[in-house]
Amino acid sequence: MSSRNTTGKIERGICELYADDPERADALVFGRRVDKNRRGFLKSTGLAAMAAAVGAVIPYQRNMPGGLIPAALAETTDAFVIEGKDGLTVLNDRPINAETPAHLLDDDVTPIDRHFIRNNGHPPQSVDTKTWMLEIDGEVDTPLRLTIDQLREQFEVVSLKLQLECDGNGRSSFNPPARGNQWSVGAIANSEWTGVRYADVLRAAGIKSTAVYTAQYGADTHLSGQPDKDSISRGMPIEKALDPHNLIAFEMNGKPIHPMNGAPLRVVAPGWPGSCSHKWLQRIRVRDVVHDGAKMTGTSYRVPKYPVAPGQKVPKEDFRIIESMPVKSLITWPQSGIELAAGTRKLGVRGHAWAGDYSVSKLDVSIDFGASWIDAKLDRAPNRYSWQRWQADIEFPVAGYYEVWARATDEQGNQQPFAIAWNPKGYLNNSLHRIALRIAA
Repeated sequence: MSSRNTTGKIERGICELYADDPERADALVFGRRVDKNRRGFLKSTGLAAMAAAVGAVIPYQRNMPGGLIPAALAETTDAFVIEGKDGLTVLNDRPINAETPAHLLDDDVTPIDRHFIRNNGHPPQSVDTKTWMLEIDGEVDTPLRLTIDQLREQFEVVSLKLQLECDGNGRSSFNPPARGNQWSVGAIANSEWTGVRYADVLRAAGIKSTAVYTAQYGADTHLSGQPDKDSISRGMPIEKALDPHNLIAFEMNGKPIHPMNGAPLRVVAPGWPGSCSHKWLQRIRVRDVVHDGAKMTGTSYRVPKYPVAPGQKVPKEDFRIIESMPVKSLITWPQSGIELAAGTRKLGVRGHAWAGDYSVSKLDVSIDFGASWIDAKLDRAPNRYSWQRWQADIEFPVAGYYEVWARATDEQGNQQPFAIAWNPKGYLNNSLHRIALRIAA
């Protein structure tokens, strides 16, 4: 963010400066140069400047890629208070969207007060759980209208630990920037959801052979206030809708769902973009074509069908709908920016990893900017579509500034990249998560 100093001159923040031209920013800020044989190197004056900026010497500075903003300088910690939420960072207030700092996501089951918020419209002002009605219609033999009590009575109630992630998570790191909420890493959560299987309800209505896609509608209202406009109406292929891990949920961690997370009824379709997990659910319409509701067409929740260069223009017909989310990981302990006591040489680090429709098979960490990697212990998920806990013990050779990087690999062999695969809408950033720490001399 730009700011104006006491002389009236506009100053540019480091993230803004690096977004325009990272290599030039390196030269301006730290005197760092890049050559074809080395990732990046600092002149003696630049090394001193960067060490001063991060508050310690940098033992592995020779491994730092050119154009890399040290994690210690790239983070923001502004908090926004929302009733029933703890320490979330606001990104927008019309509608409200807020993410959770990484260190507040350390729990295996994300507490309600730390679950991120992603809204497209205005939540309903009044909710009566006794009269709330869910309608199932379209390409079905027997249309249904069910209260929440009827859902409980007529279908098996199940509880699963399921991860939900906004597909724009990580958008703030795109260069050139992409429009939309500038999520850093905290638009992810793994709560325990209780409800009935989406598939059981569809089957009770009798799915016709012509069924292709679902269409979901909620009680939130469009930002314009126009009653005939949907803020969002997305769905999923019938094959995904019939996955037994998809829920129509009415509880979150054994309690009523938080109003900002979709109370009293919502879809939880884990592993796919959070936009498929419709909140304030009132209707599921089964369609004989791919749904074309609000934010299902154009470039919404879509990426190019092929790799593109940063800033490249892509024709609308060359976009595809996002389905399974990519492999990803998060460092939740320690908190980025921590300073360890002089003489510290060992530290345990931990976090979570997840991979859309797949399981994570391997997690590595690095403290030397990716020059070498350390195997982490990776736990099995308690159920499919839950994130997985990982932990590792690392040793530091000397005092100074370090970055801990985490890299996950899924069961298909897909691995988190260092660089971002750029796309015009800023979706699916699964680049390595990194934190900063210092060891006092």
